Amino acid sequence: MLFSILESFRSAMLSIYAHGLRSFLTTLGIVIGVASVIAVVSVTQGMSSFIGDTFASLGSNSLTIRSFTPFEDQMKGIRARLTPDDLQLIENRAEGIASITPVLNATRSSQIKYGSQTAFSQIMGTTYAYQDVSQSYTQVGRFLADSDNNTRRRVAVIGEKVRENLNLPENPVNEFVELGGEWFKIVGMLEQKGEMMGFSQDDLVLTPYATMQSLQGNQTQTDIAIQLSLSENAVVEDVVQQLTTLLRNAHDLSGEEDDDFVIQTAEQLMETFDTVINMVTIVIGGIVSISLLVGGIGIMNIMLVSVTERTREIGICKAIGAKRHHILLQFLIEALLLSLLGGLIGLVLGYGLGTLISNSIPGFPNASIPLWSVALALGFSGFVGVLFGILPAAKAANLDPIDALRYE
Repeated sequence: MLFSILESFRSAMLSIYAHGLRSFLTTLGIVIGVASVIAVVSVTQGMSSFIGDTFASLGSNSLTIRSFTPFEDQMKGIRARLTPDDLQLIENRAEGIASITPVLNATRSSQIKYGSQTAFSQIMGTTYAYQDVSQSYTQVGRFLADSDNNTRRRVAVIGEKVRENLNLPENPVNEFVELGGEWFKIVGMLEQKGEMMGFSQDDLVLTPYATMQSLQGNQTQTDIAIQLSLSENAVVEDVVQQLTTLLRNAHDLSGEEDDDFVIQTAEQLMETFDTVINMVTIVIGGIVSISLLVGGIGIMNIMLVSVTERTREIGICKAIGAKRHHILLQFLIEALLLSLLGGLIGLVLGYGLGTLISNSIPGFPNASIPLWSVALALGFSGFVGVLFGILPAAKAANLDPIDALRYE
């Protein structure tokens, strides 16, 4: 049996080599299908891996609390908010919290000026605890201090992108920039984090929380976000339940009413991104996989033609003692090899295409091919070869040797 398999393999390779162009055109559908699937998977998996690493850097014990208003309520002019009172409540009554900080986004303008240069950036008011909660540390200068917040100093910490946009010196510490009509002294610059999903994580200006409050005036409609990190022995689910109870009671929500806030962990955000990316991968992969079906039909068509062309050869083989399963194995292995060769070529082309796409987009993560996608691509290619090779192989095996020898 082993000899039959090896001989069938040798015969199949000789046949494929003898009709090289036809063999390539036959497998073209498989090549295109596998290349498309691998390109899609490599790009999306590279993105998924990058996002996972980014969220992992935030720490598994960090939480972010934001206000949430359903779209229907927004259309009615209703707006949910988190206030400084909510922050105070959590600080005083919540357990298992190591660090907590408010984040107040600028509402008037995100414009920042330096000399004649003007740029737009994300401007936020926060406190000293922000660097530990968000894992954001300075590479030059210092971070915001508690004394800055207590005295409402006009100081700022900027990201590398802001420095580039404003043409600030390599070390921008002690330079002055204008925010919302006020002059701020730069006291530090954050370490670079790069881009994520095409958005720069370094296009950021941090000011003291109390200073941002004073710039916005005495607004009764202040809406803040709250970021916190948990103590070492705290259980995330218990803290989330505790925070939910505190905020629901503070906001006078009845049992039938939905939460007007969301509590997110880094893991939840990562899972959300992974779900979206996996759905995109499945949908696009399913669409481009249609070409694998087309490629399988092409293989079956050419193999049927090959059976017709080699009818006399089959008759001679049967006349000298070849059994039905020998002929069946020979043509089945040929179809399988055609499909697997197409899968291998498609695998290489797909990875090359994925790498080209990821490298052509600035800041986009590198393409990555997981082993399961390689196994799936080759396995599915082999399955297509066997599936669409059975009919031609069965036709060849069932030929009558006398009729085959008489065939012209």
